[in-house]
Amino acid sequence: MIETLAQLFLNTVRSYPKDNLMLYKKDGRYLPISTAEFKKKVIHLALGLNKIGLKKGDKLIILSENRPEWVMTDLATICQGGLTVPIYTSLTASQAEYIIEDSEASIVVVSNQEQREKIKLIRNNLSQVKNFITLEEESIPGYINFAELLELGREVEAERPSWFEELALKVNPEDEASLIYTSGTTGLPKGVILTHHNFISNVKTCVAMFDISFRDTVLSFLPLSHVLERMVMFAYLYAGATIGFAESVETVAQNLLEIRPHIMVSVPRVFEKIYARVMESVLSSSPLKRRVFFWAQKVGKKYGQKKLAGEKIPISLKIKRSLAHKLVFSQIIERTGGRVRFFISGGAPLSKDIAEFFYSLGLVIYEGYGLTETSPVLSVNRPGALKFGTVGQPIPEVEIKIAADGEILARGPNVMKGYYKKEAETKEAFEGGWFHTGDIGYLDEDGFLVITDRKKDIIVTSGGKNVAPQIIENLLKTSPYLSTVVVIGDRRKFISALVVPNFEKLEEIARSRGIKFDDRKDLINRQEIVNFIKEEIDRATLSLASYEKIKKVALLERDLEIEKGEITPTLKVRRATIENRYRELIESLYREDSSASLESSSSEEGSK
Repeated sequence: MIETLAQLFLNTVRSYPKDNLMLYKKDGRYLPISTAEFKKKVIHLALGLNKIGLKKGDKLIILSENRPEWVMTDLATICQGGLTVPIYTSLTASQAEYIIEDSEASIVVVSNQEQREKIKLIRNNLSQVKNFITLEEESIPGYINFAELLELGREVEAERPSWFEELALKVNPEDEASLIYTSGTTGLPKGVILTHHNFISNVKTCVAMFDISFRDTVLSFLPLSHVLERMVMFAYLYAGATIGFAESVETVAQNLLEIRPHIMVSVPRVFEKIYARVMESVLSSSPLKRRVFFWAQKVGKKYGQKKLAGEKIPISLKIKRSLAHKLVFSQIIERTGGRVRFFISGGAPLSKDIAEFFYSLGLVIYEGYGLTETSPVLSVNRPGALKFGTVGQPIPEVEIKIAADGEILARGPNVMKGYYKKEAETKEAFEGGWFHTGDIGYLDEDGFLVITDRKKDIIVTSGGKNVAPQIIENLLKTSPYLSTVVVIGDRRKFISALVVPNFEKLEEIARSRGIKFDDRKDLINRQEIVNFIKEEIDRATLSLASYEKIKKVALLERDLEIEKGEITPTLKVRRATIENRYRELIESLYREDSSASLESSSSEEGSK
């Protein structure tokens, strides 16, 4: 019985011998790593780390992009009772320093020169780090490189052939496996302590629900620093699937065609971009092609609705659906590699319209919900239980209830041990014996969970109306002209928004309408452009109550940046930072003489 991640590794390398357990890109083509090679490298890494002093309970930092060595280093650490502490490569040197110091890590592993440069800036401040390791092939002064560490491990194995397995079998289910720092939309990041049992419970459940197997090929591209990709990586290994690594987020479209995955886990932003590309292609095509596309989409949607409802599908609709697939859907599906069984979306809200759009094509996206603190999955849509606009039903063994104030509470085997060195925060998080997620939502009549917003993000207008900004922002994700929208209005008399336009599309609009501009700053100050964006927002938010509608907008000339602390590495908006940084611009939205915004016909709050 598999109860630890160490046992998971031992079972995988024993049960799933294959030539292509992993696939990675090198010199323009994908190369395989066999199960045997994977096993050998993990064991040698583990013994090498043990040789340089890694002990049970010690922390090892991984500051690297996704690659097979990331997974190998992770398993080499946790298979002997160490804790992996992942750091997003997008974090600054000072942000990395905080995590390294707070975690009391003794080893830091970096991937390349860019990450070494960060460490160079802070190295003298890292009081407890004893060893620095690089995944690079060449020798770097002050670092042990990957090959040297493997060689150390080989020497240890030659002397003690059974030492790795002895270490692995000493690991217990309740031992700590990882310390993952929350990206934190407010305050400093907190270290979340996750045990082997936390991860294993989620792994087993997800593999069973989605029938993941050794026959599947998957594409991994979300950062392994993110708890969702980390857990599904363990799930892929548990099932013996072939794991292909995308080169980067920017190359996912190309890597989909090369890997041709059956499964991919993603964040909504990727699906939004695919949707935008498809719609852009359709809208720029001939009138005949547009008519065919929208006919096919209508047929696909009707077919999908009947399928989800369990209704009998008429022969005539089946024939139309088959024709729609041949004329339209098959071409879009081919862009995903042509053999996707399903996608999974997490990390942020997925637009219901986008989920339904993909389903109408024959591509299903199962949206789920969870947190770093819950390893991460609490609920998820799944085969046989899919409802758009929800994040699914609670997974087996997880309980969810809604507090009196609407906060989602959870408990189950996947819920964290606590926050590292933060007893007060841990006690607060588990008040009443349930984990407090900080999210607001409800369970519908069929037990599907609906997320409305973050508890701390809820806007209360000066008129006392509660407004959930994420719902509004999510409605705007299907617009090809909007890149990012941040809804504003707490303690204000109406709702406004900061908007980063899709400048490529916006410049096309400006040129087509004869609007002259020198640069982006000039463009967003053109009243005709502000009018256009406001009209686009109004069109997309017709369903909102009047007090929820955006009355004024201000356009920003650049997107929000991780490096400036405006968004988290998982692309969640840090609202307090945004409101502070753009305070004067926001204030201008609430002044009668605002020239950087557009006011709709009434700035007074309405009611339903």
